[in-house]
Amino acid sequence: MNGADLVRIVDSIRRERNIDAEVIFEGIEAALGSAAKKHFGSVEEAVVRINRQTGDIEAHIEGTPIDPTVLGRIAAQTAKQVIIQKIREAERASLMEDYGDQVGTVVAGQITRVDHGNALVNLGRGEGFLPRSEQIPGETLHVGDRIRALIIEVREAGAGVKIVLSRIHPDLIIRLFEVEVPEVADRIIEVEALAREAGHRTKVAVSSVDSRVDPVGACVGIRGSRIKNIVEEVAGEKIDIVRYNESPQIFIGNALKPAEVREILLNRDINRATVLVSDDQLSLAIGKKGQNVRLAARLSGWNIDIMTPAEYDQQRATAIEQLTDLPMVGPDLAQELVAAGYISLADVAEADPEKLAAFGLSVDEAGEVIVQVADLVEELEARAEEDARLAAEAEAQAARQAAEAPADEAAETDGAAETDEAAETDGAAETDGAAETTEAAVADVADVADVEPPAPPAPADEMPVQAATDEPSDAAAAASDETDEP
Repeated sequence: MNGADLVRIVDSIRRERNIDAEVIFEGIEAALGSAAKKHFGSVEEAVVRINRQTGDIEAHIEGTPIDPTVLGRIAAQTAKQVIIQKIREAERASLMEDYGDQVGTVVAGQITRVDHGNALVNLGRGEGFLPRSEQIPGETLHVGDRIRALIIEVREAGAGVKIVLSRIHPDLIIRLFEVEVPEVADRIIEVEALAREAGHRTKVAVSSVDSRVDPVGACVGIRGSRIKNIVEEVAGEKIDIVRYNESPQIFIGNALKPAEVREILLNRDINRATVLVSDDQLSLAIGKKGQNVRLAARLSGWNIDIMTPAEYDQQRATAIEQLTDLPMVGPDLAQELVAAGYISLADVAEADPEKLAAFGLSVDEAGEVIVQVADLVEELEARAEEDARLAAEAEAQAARQAAEAPADEAAETDGAAETDEAAETDGAAETDGAAETTEAAVADVADVADVEPPAPPAPADEMPVQAATDEPSDAAAAASDETDEP
């Protein structure tokens, strides 16, 4: 390999692999120095210099120049191996530099392989790894599908670089809004908060720095065109766009839409919002499996309790009664606590002693009250768990009895059938026995009387018929005589 060939190879690698030529030259110099040291058995490393324009190699070891012929043989043996190794190292460093800066951004790629649920994605220069745990629930990916995903991690893995992707991360939704909604990318519209349950529902709170721009309408787009593109990208996941407001009461009400809220009561001491809704809005406010209120709570940052006015009044009354029974509380303090928004024992148990001290207690007394309430809450929870356990056992027992009943009925039916069968058999046996006994008795009588046993009766058509005569019988004659008398 002459100098011109070396320069040409390095330049080709630089263009094709986007690797700095200086990195390759330095790698070859280091490898040649190490190979020369080994070849000559020297203690010191050989010093090698490559002319970047001509590719000519100069080297010396321990101050002595190395014969170019010998150096050429060493270069021929090591250049290919070194170049391959340096290419890999340079590519890894380049990928780490390029994609390491893209953590938290969205990339697009095509799925090239799916193995045990994990997907490999061609990102152009690099290959992304989308683990099954980072895929949207219910989504099925196939080779050839084009997807967008969020880069969540870039790390060295062996000789390469592992680019880990996610499609369930909340930031994916924000990045998609930046792509689809120019106002979000330009920061005219701000995404204030986001709560996501991937594959099911996402709530996004938005605001506008320009009063002329409606943040909700801009995110939805004309006839829903903008939000539709985002929904399609995340496999049909529902996305609610919520208008942000600095007032917690207004913001919580917006976050719970489409449910209509009647009143929102805040307890800032324990960060609790009690939301009152009408009976027909209760299930809508809570949502399927509690999803609506759960996302609203995460979006707003408040703990949210939803109840009807009747339930609220009942809970207040129960709280007053339970708190009044505590030694250090009494009816007056109980009324004050409930009026301030502590509408359950759990609320008081979570309170800060300094907050309760504002109700006429010392900090120590407030701490004792909290301990008493916490003990009572623990006792009530234990009792509820025991009741639930007993109820579950009773239900299981009832289920077992219900399952055993058909088997018992079948056994009784089989027993009755066997009894009837046995009775019929016994009856037949008794009848046969009686007949045999009668025949034996008749035979005995015949033997005693020394007569033949009576013959069985003849059939009706074989019965003897009395012959007709001209002479009447005695009875007929007697009857005739009586008739002839005057």
